[in-house]
Amino acid sequence: MTQQAGTLFVVATPIGNLDDLTPRARRTLADADLIAAEDTRHSATLLQHFGIATRCVALHEHNERDVSAGLVERLRAGTNIALISDAGTPLVSDPGFRLVRAAREAGIKVSPVPGACAAIAALSVAGLPSDRFVFEGFLPAKAAARRAHLQALRHETRTLVFYESSHRIVETLADFVSEFGAGRHAVVARELTKLFETVLDDTLGGLAASVCADANQQRGEFVVLVGGADDDAAAARLAAGRRAFDLLRKELPPGRAARLAAEISGAPRNALYAPGDVDRE
Repeated sequence: MTQQAGTLFVVATPIGNLDDLTPRARRTLADADLIAAEDTRHSATLLQHFGIATRCVALHEHNERDVSAGLVERLRAGTNIALISDAGTPLVSDPGFRLVRAAREAGIKVSPVPGACAAIAALSVAGLPSDRFVFEGFLPAKAAARRAHLQALRHETRTLVFYESSHRIVETLADFVSEFGAGRHAVVARELTKLFETVLDDTLGGLAASVCADANQQRGEFVVLVGGADDDAAAARLAAGRRAFDLLRKELPPGRAARLAAEISGAPRNALYAPGDVDRE
């Protein structure tokens, strides 16, 4: 008889309040043959709290490439594995992508067990448009790379969602002010579902000033949400950029014409190309 393959369960765990572990997640973790955890020592607290004795193996950003193949072979052999991160939904700025992709490529069933996610929790209480949003995760640690990344998002009209750590929150908010302007509406959500949860709602300039002035607001884990650029202003920049591009491309290769038109208008460079243009610098 052919051995039936196991299932890879992608299990969301609490981002702070342990009561947010769903009954289904608790059953899945208890019934699994193996738990692949980002940090087995960290997850031990959660598992012990609920009396879950399932054996754990480590799967994190430094070993995922090497460990995934072995876990897929165990899944092929019928082992049911639950994947968890330190907090929240795995793969959302956490390890797990390589394992999930390898399992799917191997024809293994991958089943979500949904629950907490810091980005979605913050978006639900921010009061910013949530019908369309962009999740950017953690920004680059180095200041120059971070500012360059933000510059590329300056004209994004959807709500922007970022994660940030306590030791960079002050300088990151300063970079938001520099690249997006002090008047852009934003929200800083800190320590969601935990004892010292705070959700600050202000302009970027106001948030940068208040967080800088209060050491308590610099502690913990952060989700920063920034309102999108004004639609009318973005449309005007795009129209101006396309007019400039149409004129410049008569004399220049498309890539150079788009780069100059973007600099002149402030419109996103990639939005200026016409169908069939292939010379992109």
